Amino acid sequence: MNQNSKHKNNLLSGAEMVVRSLEDIGVKYVFGYPGGAVLDIYDALYHQKAFEHILVRHEQAAVHAADGYARSTGEVGTVLVTSGPGATNTITGIATAYMDSIP
Repeated sequence: MNQNSKHKNNLLSGAEMVVRSLEDIGVKYVFGYPGGAVLDIYDALYHQKAFEHILVRHEQAAVHAADGYARSTGEVGTVLVTSGPGATNTITGIATAYMDSIP
């Protein structure tokens, strides 16, 4: 349980649940770029020590980095970006990974 949880009765926030899920499946790296819709998740990321966040300069770079990570390690690449333009900036990288059957 995150010691910094602000909720009564030790309930996890949605952001804390996302981070806990990533921890539970053994994610080692999350490539991403913060934005409005995911700021709560980024706050929860700050308080965990199970995996490392790799800050990139652009959302497309996050997907290509995760693709490269998956190709070189055989593990799933994980990306976190915001909604709207942040999500649409990932399309080329997602299409590349999909066409090459990269997880």
